[in-house]
Amino acid sequence: MNKTPNIENIITSLPSTPGVYQYLDKNGVIIYVGKAKNLKNRVSSYFNSNQQHNAKTRILVRQIVGIKTIKVSTEMDALLLENTLIKKLQPKYNIQLKDDKTYPWICIKKEPFPRLFYTRQIEKNGDEYFGPFHSVTTVKTLLELFKSSFDIRSCTHKLTEDNIGKKAFATSVEYYIGNCKGCCQKEVTPKAYKKRISNVKNVLKGNTKSVIDELRLKMFEYAEKLEFEKAAELKEKINRVEKFQAKSTVVSSSIKDVDVFNIDSDINTAYVNFLKVINGAIIQSYTLEIKKKLDESNLDLLAWGIVEIRNRFPSQTKEIIIPEAIAINLENIRFTIPLKGAKKELSNLSFINANATKLEKQKQLKNIDPEKNTLRILETIKKDLRLTELPRHIECFDNSNFQGTNPVAACVVFKDGKPSKKDYRHFNIKTVVGADDFASMEEVVYRRYKRLLDEKEPLPQLIIVDGGKGQLSSALKSLETLNLIGKIAIVGIAKRLEEIFFPGDSLPIYIDKRSESLKTIQYLRNEAHRFGITHHRSKRRKGTVNSQLLKIKGVGDKTQEALIRKYKSVKRIKQVSLEDLTIMIGAAKARIVYEALRK
Repeated sequence: MNKTPNIENIITSLPSTPGVYQYLDKNGVIIYVGKAKNLKNRVSSYFNSNQQHNAKTRILVRQIVGIKTIKVSTEMDALLLENTLIKKLQPKYNIQLKDDKTYPWICIKKEPFPRLFYTRQIEKNGDEYFGPFHSVTTVKTLLELFKSSFDIRSCTHKLTEDNIGKKAFATSVEYYIGNCKGCCQKEVTPKAYKKRISNVKNVLKGNTKSVIDELRLKMFEYAEKLEFEKAAELKEKINRVEKFQAKSTVVSSSIKDVDVFNIDSDINTAYVNFLKVINGAIIQSYTLEIKKKLDESNLDLLAWGIVEIRNRFPSQTKEIIIPEAIAINLENIRFTIPLKGAKKELSNLSFINANATKLEKQKQLKNIDPEKNTLRILETIKKDLRLTELPRHIECFDNSNFQGTNPVAACVVFKDGKPSKKDYRHFNIKTVVGADDFASMEEVVYRRYKRLLDEKEPLPQLIIVDGGKGQLSSALKSLETLNLIGKIAIVGIAKRLEEIFFPGDSLPIYIDKRSESLKTIQYLRNEAHRFGITHHRSKRRKGTVNSQLLKIKGVGDKTQEALIRKYKSVKRIKQVSLEDLTIMIGAAKARIVYEALRK
């Protein structure tokens, strides 16, 4: 990339320290914010002509006319500052967070006798929020639990120290039937109510054991005093809390308090999942959706997501489970990358949650905007296979034979990611004797594209051959003969390990088994195999019928073709009555066929 004198001067003067850099366009607008362990090296890399950038990054660099930097002490400080600036400035080329205001939260009001309620709006006014929860039903169940088990008030009175007990509030039906303990009538002390709120917070944080122990101790005290009604009431409250705890996903009693993070992504969006585990049970799950703008790596986005989620949900956990090492250090936090055991299962579960959110969003996009969904899949294939063009037209070849006989081939065509069955083609191998897959592939590829060239039909952007290096080399010979090398991208896919072979590369690449690229290639390969096998079976069946009928003396080609066309197989012809055969081919021939097939 060429540097203007102004940019070159700025880069020369940059320090080799951690910090945040901001790129400005010609109007002085900040269009990108980034963090760096070494400001000078990181910023220089954008303008290095030897650096391979994707198209989006090249567009960004062409718009940069100014650079501002902020130096910080550590790389972690740079990450935190970058996070803050991106959310504040929302630069054009930075990742974007999906607004999470649609999720329900439980709010504990900052009042002498705090109210509890669910909300979708978070206000920074001193109130405490717990969540987010994926279901309003879950929130309402929790609020009912707190009301029944901890005697939390359900009224909406705004109680203050001045108006409590001054009969400013009319008592409700809940008060008279015993569901409300009369906070507004000064029948509950602030200290006692504060203890109830403390129990609520413990349950929301997953610390149900301390709450149950306290309730059980009080229950025994009431029992010793022979106050059995109060003891029975506490017993019922303990049962409710234990029932709620039983519904939490228990993963392992050996795992106490950990936060778990994992990530899945597609070409446009990353999904960072967070699981909070307290006393071996998952008490919270949340997935952060991040819209990509440049070619950000999953590990960079995971690091960014961890900082963002921990900012949203303050955690006292000292251990974080992640799938791979990331370039951040958090004070007094130990990062664990498990290879097996319960922690590995937790990491896998977090990925499953991230993946489920991704698939759900993709399904929604497919229903709402099919064209955009198709474009995303094609962009993914283009990236994974290092193509220069979007593969809107893809063709796949497969060979079939049975013990060296009846060799055939199939070509299936996908346009815009979907089968175009009217363009499918069968090939009977003409120039190859026996089972020679390499020579057969060379023949059909040549015939297919020779015809397209002769008829001036559009060529595909991508060819896939079913097989490894041998089949790929054979197909390349035909493309070279037709002078199409470099004009059409071509790859081979080997069945055993789903390796992808590229022309000129001795070693294959392995695409993620879960990726849409591999799934689309497999779909093409399987469709070509199915189409080819169907044709091959039909040819073998006809060959069998032909050979058996031709052995019957007195049956010519026309009679044979008529019988095959109508009955398809010798087995069915054998089941036809003499009368029906007579109607079709005449009495003399019918008698010959009828008797010959029954010998």
